[in-house]
Amino acid sequence: MKMCVITAMLFLVLSGQCGILAGKVNKHKPWIETSYHGVIIENMDTVMLDPPLVALDKDAPVPYAGEICAFKIHGLEAPFEAEVLNRTSGEGVLRARGPIDCEQQKEYTFIIQAYDCGASPSGANWKKSHKAVVHIQVDDVNEFSPVFREPLYRATVTEGKIYDSILQVEAWDQDCSPQYSQICNYEIVTQDTPFAIDRNGNIRNTERLSYDKQQNYKIMVTAYDCGQKRATESVSVHIDVKPVCKPGWQGWNKRVDYEPGTGSKQLFSKMHLETCDGPLSSVRAMVELQTSHIGKGCDRETYSEKSLQKLCGAASGSTDLLPAPSASTNWTASLLTDNGRDSDLIFRFDGRQAANIPEWVVPQNLTDQFTIATWMKHGPSPGLRAEKETLLCNSDKTEMNRHHYSLYVHNCRLVFLLRRDFIQLDSFRPAEFHWRLEQICDKEWHYYVINVEFPSVTLFVDGVTYEPYLVTDDWPIHPSEIDVQLTVGACWQGGEVTTPRFTQYFRGSLSGLTIRPGKIATQKVISCLQACKEGLDISSLESLGKGIKFHFNPAQSVLVMEADDLESINTAMTKVSYINSRQFPTPGLRKLHITTTVQCFGEDTCISIPDIRAMVMVLPPSEPRITIAGVERLVWPAAQLRAPVGVALFKDIHIISTVTKTDATLSIARRPGVLELMHNLDYCDVLVIGEELDPERESLEIHHSSLLGKHLDATNSTSGISIYGVDSMAHYEQAIRQVRYRNWKPGGLSERRFRLSCSELNGRYTSNEFNFEIGIVHSSEAVEHVNHMAVQSQFMRPVHHPLVVHTVNSDHISGTPPAATVVIVMCIATLVVIVVLGIYRIHTTHQDGSKEDEEGRKDPEMDWDDSNLNITVNPMESIDGAQIAKEVREEEPEEEEDEDEEEDELAGELSSAEYEDSDEEEEASIQKGRVKGKLEWDPSTLPY
Repeated sequence: MKMCVITAMLFLVLSGQCGILAGKVNKHKPWIETSYHGVIIENMDTVMLDPPLVALDKDAPVPYAGEICAFKIHGLEAPFEAEVLNRTSGEGVLRARGPIDCEQQKEYTFIIQAYDCGASPSGANWKKSHKAVVHIQVDDVNEFSPVFREPLYRATVTEGKIYDSILQVEAWDQDCSPQYSQICNYEIVTQDTPFAIDRNGNIRNTERLSYDKQQNYKIMVTAYDCGQKRATESVSVHIDVKPVCKPGWQGWNKRVDYEPGTGSKQLFSKMHLETCDGPLSSVRAMVELQTSHIGKGCDRETYSEKSLQKLCGAASGSTDLLPAPSASTNWTASLLTDNGRDSDLIFRFDGRQAANIPEWVVPQNLTDQFTIATWMKHGPSPGLRAEKETLLCNSDKTEMNRHHYSLYVHNCRLVFLLRRDFIQLDSFRPAEFHWRLEQICDKEWHYYVINVEFPSVTLFVDGVTYEPYLVTDDWPIHPSEIDVQLTVGACWQGGEVTTPRFTQYFRGSLSGLTIRPGKIATQKVISCLQACKEGLDISSLESLGKGIKFHFNPAQSVLVMEADDLESINTAMTKVSYINSRQFPTPGLRKLHITTTVQCFGEDTCISIPDIRAMVMVLPPSEPRITIAGVERLVWPAAQLRAPVGVALFKDIHIISTVTKTDATLSIARRPGVLELMHNLDYCDVLVIGEELDPERESLEIHHSSLLGKHLDATNSTSGISIYGVDSMAHYEQAIRQVRYRNWKPGGLSERRFRLSCSELNGRYTSNEFNFEIGIVHSSEAVEHVNHMAVQSQFMRPVHHPLVVHTVNSDHISGTPPAATVVIVMCIATLVVIVVLGIYRIHTTHQDGSKEDEEGRKDPEMDWDDSNLNITVNPMESIDGAQIAKEVREEEPEEEEDEDEEEDELAGELSSAEYEDSDEEEEASIQKGRVKGKLEWDPSTLPY
């Protein structure tokens, strides 16, 4: 027991001694600096401290007591930690526990202490240093690019000014340091712009801007921070140039497109007059449509002169002295022609060309009443002393140099000379009639008409009447046996010179030169012949109000409007339109010129309004394709050709016109569709192919009654027949079907061939050449009914009518496939067309039989002597011969004339259906030919 007590007491004593010893070993606290300043680069973890992190302990080199075991940071928000690098030397390092973001916090301040290792390995009795303040600054990294504060900048400037600053753009940077967060430079990225930008983002213009040159600018601007990092996205800057308030018209388009057939087209729908708030008392605007370069001064109908006169109701009997060159009108072949546009025939005279009019063309019966008309374009004559320039001259052909009548220009005066024949009581009589007009030498087209009612002579220029300012008298011409010569473009001097020649050449252009003896032209006819088909118009006159006054010139090429206030004139200008009534207008540009005068209170003119020059573009019309189709060969017995009425050549002729148009409703690919078009024709010629007609034994004829009620006339010659006049295709069909061929001495002639062609607008659009052949069967040959088997024309083609597409709700058609629907519709349409075609065929056959019987009754020579007529029936065919004979002799009741017209209309309506069902028609023709083929005439009993 004692031993245990002694041992315990010994242990206590030893332990107390050890503690006392340890306390004596770790006598000192670690030592560190009182403050530290550190720098850390953002996104890095090591802190660079000044001074370095080092802790010292005076207990060194005693183990543990003289060593540094730890650095501790006080402050939970400080994202840093300290680490001992060397326990003996006391070196340490300060690190970030995670990424340091300068943009979140730029500086950190916290407390740090150093701890030694104590007196033993267990770390007992450790000591800590005093507290040191650590201040850390975060160094910024240029990680962000500049960003503009606005997505788009806009500004407006007035033209003609230089600005110090138009607007300021501003960018910013998210970086924390001044070096990287400040914007040090701006730059305009867009090249070649009249703008500059300074380092503060102020944009200015480097030159004076013009609204007329450019109304707005779009430029791109970028920015750089002080670390030269560029903005990732440039910003757009829109600068609008505002014009200096200049009085004038605004809101108008320089070009307006006009599509043919659209009627009246507004020219200035958004136009308004800017007066810059100037006080005004009245406004006067003049709109001029300039069309001098189109045709003969404007877009007029380009039909032939004969057709135009027929269309305008002019008296017949005029002679065209400048027709188109042809075999029968070859005197114009040597003249210079300027076809202008759209077959508008123009003859150009340069002072070296003239034409002698053949004697058979010259009107021989000029009385005290006649009319001379022509289109003329003429300019001032060269030279100081201008010579006479003769348009038309009738002078002595030989021996003498007397001018019987002439029309010439002298010093921009138009002179008409008319010397009457001498009679016993004659004395001085009016002979020369002078007019001094600006139109004669203005180099523009004008229509001149001279109405002679001797001794009075009146001139019409473009439908306006002018009386002569000077009339001189002269002696009448003594009658003689000397022939006269009519010339165009100069005057013929056949006497008083060594060599007969032309003199007084004309320099200018002529068209449509005509003479009509015995009649004078009326004002209505003259206005019709020279009328323009294009001009200015005002849409909805009722909307103009009472505050506007306006008037047109006769040609409607000039419109003058006056108003007392700005609103009225603006409303009026939006109603100004262009109109062209031609179905096929001349395409091209028409110039527009607008002049404006503004008057202020108490002043004549106070505001100057600039003139406007614009244009109307007339788009090309869709060109029609005129097609003539029908039976191309018929066989007739010679006896019928000898009949007074002859035979009709074109009984089954059809004339149609089609136009190809692209229709977006036809398919996505916009395939073209063929549409039938209705328009007029101006002539159709039936020409003989081969030898000309022999007047002693054959002729082509058309009865005058066939032309009654139509604007048609006809001329006849050994070359054929020409039907002319502006009229519908239906009327031309009716007239052509009445052209008949007679041959009262066919002799050994076996066939005759003819060619039919038609024209619209004087040859601007022409048809195909339809060839027709007559086969002549003489008594020695068998007469077979082959006419019904005639081959249809190769120009008979299907006409596709406009496709009408209706939009239908898909819910309604979901039960029927689209293909099945199309097949059903086509089948029904085909069935209807076949039924209608069958009815029409039966009706036409019935009508032809009626007409032939009627002709037979009218002409006894056309009656067949059927007393010796034998009908041979093919025994192989099962057909009742008696029934056939009865049908051959059966006579149909005579039809009324109005019923014939209705049938012609029906035929025109069904013509398209016939083309679409050519297969069914051919089959029907073959079947019909088979029935006809069952009959055979016995030629031995035919009385010729």
